[in-house]
Amino acid sequence: MNHPSAAGHAQVPGPDLHEHQGSLRGYLTGFLLAAILTVIAFWLVMGHVFASRELTIFTVLALAAVQIVVHMVYFLHLDTRSEDGWNMLALIFTVVLVGIVLGASIWVMYNENANMMPMSPQYQQHAGS
Repeated sequence: MNHPSAAGHAQVPGPDLHEHQGSLRGYLTGFLLAAILTVIAFWLVMGHVFASRELTIFTVLALAAVQIVVHMVYFLHLDTRSEDGWNMLALIFTVVLVGIVLGASIWVMYNENANMMPMSPQYQQHAGS
């Protein structure tokens, strides 16, 4: 007998399945966090807070990474529970692939620059003027 509550049938979505879809409070929290992170980065650069340019760049990049996580959690609703973890696995794969492509590109450009033949004297005159 086919009964809707019999084992093997699709379960009716409960409140826990729709819990991560977002609420006004979640969106406002994400917006406030993103705005605060943006204001901090802007203040660091425009106020010349750090004497070291490299420290400023590193700090702004770290704030950008935190803001990416804020956007993924509060606006894209990516977590380990969504789609049984497949969204997170796809995100990790994408990050690894982008890291490999960027790293390899920088490595190739560095080696191309280091192994480039020096300019002949006739071309050095035109490059300097």
